[in-house]
Amino acid sequence: MASISEQASEARRIATLHALQLLESGPEERFDRLTRLARRLFNVPFAKVTLVDSDQVHTLSCCGGPQAPVSRDIAFCSQTILDDEVLVVPDALADPRYRDSPLVLGEPFVRFYAGCPLTVMDGSRLGALCLIDHVPRKFTLEDQQLLRDLAALVERELAAVQLATQCDLTGLANRRGFEMLGQQALEVCKRLGKPAALLYFDLNRFKAINDRYGHGEGDHALRVFVEVLRRILRSSDLTARLGGDEFVAMLIDSDDEQTAAVIERLRATLAARNAIDQRGYDIHFSVGQVALDGRLHATISAMMNDADAEMYRNKVAQRNAVAH
Repeated sequence: MASISEQASEARRIATLHALQLLESGPEERFDRLTRLARRLFNVPFAKVTLVDSDQVHTLSCCGGPQAPVSRDIAFCSQTILDDEVLVVPDALADPRYRDSPLVLGEPFVRFYAGCPLTVMDGSRLGALCLIDHVPRKFTLEDQQLLRDLAALVERELAAVQLATQCDLTGLANRRGFEMLGQQALEVCKRLGKPAALLYFDLNRFKAINDRYGHGEGDHALRVFVEVLRRILRSSDLTARLGGDEFVAMLIDSDDEQTAAVIERLRATLAARNAIDQRGYDIHFSVGQVALDGRLHATISAMMNDADAEMYRNKVAQRNAVAH
């Protein structure tokens, strides 16, 4: 049984996949030209770009073979995404992992398979560029490197799609990207019965940094805050810059106590960074913390609204504390 950490990582991977909105997009020339090239270079009956969803493996592009979704339980690409290395199966009938597979014993009668995982900018392995033949064959280290090179081109095209949901300055998801990712993650947490928390951040006195030191320095302050977020938050957590000096983070499988501890580590780490940098100003934040409540939060937008309201209350409380 998968650990909680593995479940959280898989939830993030699925959310990233769905945010690209490619599963139902239909044929795209940017991917089709690469599968045509792969098929020609390796002289195989067909080459595919696949995307591994929670239950099925979908074909994003295919040159020469079937394109219908395949159950994840039997798909070769399900194994491919578990590692960064190229998966090579020289003869599926001689491999105990696959010799009884319906994909080997029946259509499309797979005997040879080589697949390279496709990794996007957040580190998620979403699918594979794979080659399939009806006869056994060897696949040299040189062949594997060429397949990696072609997979890198597919990854570049996936990155271009992903950038439409990303902040150029920080590399985090933008509001559109987070709303898609967050909604998927919210639904997964509800289905698995896992807690989740949303943190809504606003940098205090950020306008004063821009006004006094210039927008270049303001951009630096934003990047420093993102560095601290990345240092403290887990890889399975979702983070985004909503715009200006507003950020949000969704902590998957995190209860109230754990979330409060994360906030304290963020404050301590940011204070230490301020002490080191000595740039004439300090970076501070106000934050709203909201726990996922299935009765109140049917959408990620509802959860964000509640966290935004909590953030404002925190900001007012900090101002009052300073005034007194």
